[in-house]
Amino acid sequence: MIKLTKTDGRELLLNPDLIEIVEEAPDTHITLNNGHRYLVLESAMEIREKIIFFRAEIQQKISGVIPFSEPG
Repeated sequence: MIKLTKTDGRELLLNPDLIEIVEEAPDTHITLNNGHRYLVLESAMEIREKIIFFRAEIQQKISGVIPFSEPG
């Protein structure tokens, strides 16, 4: 999950596997493959970087580079 900020300042966690399209016009709109849309403060490039980091983090956990432990 990636953390994003809605335009009202509230944070949300979004599953990047559900993202169909990210548009800047000029605000950033995210459309999911189920048709839901979100308006967020982050730019398309920031979202891209968050997705890359999220996927790299998962890959590292799978490969055993970072030991996995449950939070809390």
